[in-house]
Amino acid sequence: MAPPRGQIRPARYLLAFVVILLGIYSLVFFTGDRKPVPELGIDLQGGTRVTLTARTPNGKPPTDESLQQAREIIEQRVNGLGVSGSEVTIDGTNLVITVPGKDGEQAKRLGQTAELNLRKVKQVVPVSALQGNQPGQGNQPGQGNQSGQGNQSGQGDESGQGGDSSGSEEQQSSGTTPQWAAARAQQPSDQQRPDGQSQSGGGDQQGSEEPQTRAERIQQAKQLRQSEDPAMQRQALLTLDCDAPDPLRGNADPKLPLVTCGDDGQRKYILEPVLIPGTQISDATSSPPGQRKAQWTVNLEFKNQGTKTWADFTSQNVGEQVAFVLDNQVVSAPSINSAIVGGNTSIEGNFNQETANNLANTLKYGALPLAFDQSTAETVSPTLGVASLEAALLAGGIGLILVAVYCLFYYRLLGLLTILSLVLSGAVVYGVLVLFGRWIGFTLDLPGMAGFIIAIGITADSFIVFFERLKDEIREGRTFRSAVPRSWARARRTILSADAVSFLAAGVLYLLAVGQVKGFAFTLGMSTVLDLIVVFLVTHPLVALASRSKFLSRPALTGLGAVQRMGERARAQRKGVNRQQSASNGTPKEA
Repeated sequence: MAPPRGQIRPARYLLAFVVILLGIYSLVFFTGDRKPVPELGIDLQGGTRVTLTARTPNGKPPTDESLQQAREIIEQRVNGLGVSGSEVTIDGTNLVITVPGKDGEQAKRLGQTAELNLRKVKQVVPVSALQGNQPGQGNQPGQGNQSGQGNQSGQGDESGQGGDSSGSEEQQSSGTTPQWAAARAQQPSDQQRPDGQSQSGGGDQQGSEEPQTRAERIQQAKQLRQSEDPAMQRQALLTLDCDAPDPLRGNADPKLPLVTCGDDGQRKYILEPVLIPGTQISDATSSPPGQRKAQWTVNLEFKNQGTKTWADFTSQNVGEQVAFVLDNQVVSAPSINSAIVGGNTSIEGNFNQETANNLANTLKYGALPLAFDQSTAETVSPTLGVASLEAALLAGGIGLILVAVYCLFYYRLLGLLTILSLVLSGAVVYGVLVLFGRWIGFTLDLPGMAGFIIAIGITADSFIVFFERLKDEIREGRTFRSAVPRSWARARRTILSADAVSFLAAGVLYLLAVGQVKGFAFTLGMSTVLDLIVVFLVTHPLVALASRSKFLSRPALTGLGAVQRMGERARAQRKGVNRQQSASNGTPKEA
């Protein structure tokens, strides 16, 4: 049998809430890491904050479009690494990366330019041969044994993993050639380095001229290290300092040759113009050592044009070396032993699991449109985070106690129902926070806690709207039991309207805000939605149950005695008015 119009079955609503609550905490305790602890932001648990300063070839400030593109790429790299709760924000011409917890070392590597290009090796020379520590001769493609820093394989064998391509780690050296001796003899005593610093036989010294601008250093490095003149290339090999910062990082012209170093600093290379740019990489993954591979490798998959170019190049350059150049450093320079058909190839070098994963992740999400220098990298102490958390919890506790005292003083039994509803609301919010931390990487920070503290007031406001409407109905002469359904029917429209406005404001703030303000908007909007669940499934049914109990509906408990007396007087006045109207109309019938 259905309940009378306006009446509800409270047990059904309460049972639905219990099912929701049990479902939430079943996911909390039986999925993921099973730890019922939400993820905390950098201001609550400490972490690392890295500031990256953008630099451009002409020394001018970067454009807003390039900064925004760089921020999006770094954000994708953060997500690819699985670093929970990280933020990437634009601060003027800087990018600020905040990483909570112990993942700070990963954040320091997220700003690398990651411009991977494939170039044909024209010449490779050991650094020791150029320094004169031991005689050496640079090997040229097609002459003698070739050397590389790793093996490179492509798709095409029976396993589908790669073709037959390998390189040797040994360098051939047979004495200094006359051209190197001549170039060294012609070297000035104080030769300007490509990076803008001067050097002499006695060590580093500052030139007498004014310091060069960044644009001047880049231009000078291009003229020397990207020259097509063999004499200039030999001079660049002699003067290039592999330990100094590279001004061409992110600024090299792909259409010109390049003189650069290996990532181990032991070899220098003369490379031809870019064969395949990094934009032709469609995917990059890392793979562990196996039967055919003794080390971690980075597997690349090219797009259509890159696949065709790679197949043509390997078929026409068997025995030659190709260099994988990352941010102007050669990470691998294997020899091509056979033609490679297909769009897959791999880089083998001195990789471990961490470096292979980082490189694959960086290449997968693309190169940054700007070069960045790490200006600051500070560690936020977890002690400060604990103090901030304690302060936030204290503020929330004080706010909750004040609301509870007010409700008990003003509403008595209804105040107890309010406190119970707030406790249950807090339980739902906490469980959802834990799950969101696992599923979407949400982290609770101080602005987020401020959103929850404000939500306490919003939730209590919904109860007050209901209770005050209940008082209005009783003042009009209705009993507690009959007033509950009528007051709820009118109060819920107000509650829905108020929560809709709050949710809309939180949504707009979340879309427009940046950084930690988003956390405030997110928690405010989430609390607003959960407020509706608690009011509809807990508060209203509990009040309905109390109104049907003779013991719980007593005025001494509900605090509605004065209101009920006003209702009785209102009923008596209406009866008196109705009797007078009936007498004047000549009808003895009472209303």
